[in-house]
Amino acid sequence: MWTRALKRAAAPVAAAVALLVCVDAAKAEQHGSASGLPVPRYVSLKSDRVNLREGPSKDHRTTWVFQRAGLPVEITAEFEIWRRVRDSEGAEGWVLHSLLSGRRTALVTPWKKGGESILYAKADAQSASVAKLQPNVLANVRSCDGGWCKVFGEGFNGFIQQSDLWGVYPNEVVE
Repeated sequence: MWTRALKRAAAPVAAAVALLVCVDAAKAEQHGSASGLPVPRYVSLKSDRVNLREGPSKDHRTTWVFQRAGLPVEITAEFEIWRRVRDSEGAEGWVLHSLLSGRRTALVTPWKKGGESILYAKADAQSASVAKLQPNVLANVRSCDGGWCKVFGEGFNGFIQQSDLWGVYPNEVVE
């Protein structure tokens, strides 16, 4: 009797778990309606001056102006030639796709207010330290293996733990 009751109770739980797995798989496989590329995805700004708008047209009000070429942003939606993006601080709005680049960049620990992140000679915390990077340092991403990223920038070149970067997803492989 208890076995039958447990099976009846477990069936809805198993169905819910299966549904969540399907939803997560569907999210992972979403592609933009305009580009056909994965959404969400990280890109960077092409220009030193990029208007962030309330909606996907030039008729919408500019809410912010990005002033840092190379800044990583996350594309969260697409509409024709417009991309909804989010920055490391959570600001969201619409940007013309022509102002975005597929070049991968990342910010070093923008969530930290103090402290430094170590850049290593190899993808190993036991290797030699080659630099200490402050929060919000902009790094060009050469590659990531899911745990470590090879990055370079003005005056630095080495490996950093992927969890110390905003601009790459956890466990993402970048080639």
